[in-house]
Amino acid sequence: MVIAIDGPAGSGKSTTAKNVAEKLGFIHINTGAMYRGISLKCIQEDVNMEDPSQLNHLLTHTKLEFAVEGGSTLFMDGVDISAEITSVEVTDFVSQVSAISEVREKLVQFQREMAEGLNVVLEGRDIGTVVFPNAHHKFFLVADINERARRRKKEMEAKGEVVSLEELTAEMLERDRKDSTRKHSPLKKAEDAVEIDTTGISIEEQVNRIVEIVNKTIK
Repeated sequence: MVIAIDGPAGSGKSTTAKNVAEKLGFIHINTGAMYRGISLKCIQEDVNMEDPSQLNHLLTHTKLEFAVEGGSTLFMDGVDISAEITSVEVTDFVSQVSAISEVREKLVQFQREMAEGLNVVLEGRDIGTVVFPNAHHKFFLVADINERARRRKKEMEAKGEVVSLEELTAEMLERDRKDSTRKHSPLKKAEDAVEIDTTGISIEEQVNRIVEIVNKTIK
């Protein structure tokens, strides 16, 4: 069974998807982390994004794997990059990388291969529309922009990073604009997705709503 959870940054996708997978005994695949991983490697190797040969070489020679337990720890070429991919530099760069068709095609193929024959919960921005348009369950999480910015600020402060709420809000709005208007696989709600507004509700409530809907079909 495939459960797709989409939504903009700060809507609660990652934590919700991870907890839903744990409750159902499914595998959690964070597709957004994969794009961040590619973004990190582009930065590390100073890849010219307009040079197809450089980009193709990077995509061909990069191995991404999630930890067997939990699924939230991402390894790139055998190295745990889970902390590095949440940096401000990667966050500022990931929308540009995600908009490149070659990158999306390669990672979509990989995501489908990872999920084949398994019970999985995938989160991202195009899971229910592009990666798995026939997913058994689709959910689209939304939240007030101010709450989304506050959540991200709290996450960053926990890692010792200091940034103003106003700056974060502006950055998230720009990220939303880029993700929603990009030519390839834009962020949008699938027509048959269940929308959940996470503003003012706990992660536990978000998780329970999804699990309740999924359990009805399992039973």
